[in-house]
Amino acid sequence: MDFEYTRREPKREQVNNPLHGVKLTEILEHLIFQYGFEELGNRINIGCFTNNPSYKSSLKFLRRTPWAREKVEKLYLESIGK
Repeated sequence: MDFEYTRREPKREQVNNPLHGVKLTEILEHLIFQYGFEELGNRINIGCFTNNPSYKSSLKFLRRTPWAREKVEKLYLESIGK
């Protein structure tokens, strides 16, 4: 039985990525605590913050919608000063 073993290189740490290790749940909790849903809806005009918002529905939407998640991550970075 012949097989080829390939060694995986260890992952490089993401030194230049300030979001590395920060979960979406943590980001959303921080923004809701800091701004509330009404202000989040004013800053980022997406339905999950403006139309009957809830933590659970917002999290579900952001996990499935990359463009919205990028906006939320950008606001998070601005809010923590990075």
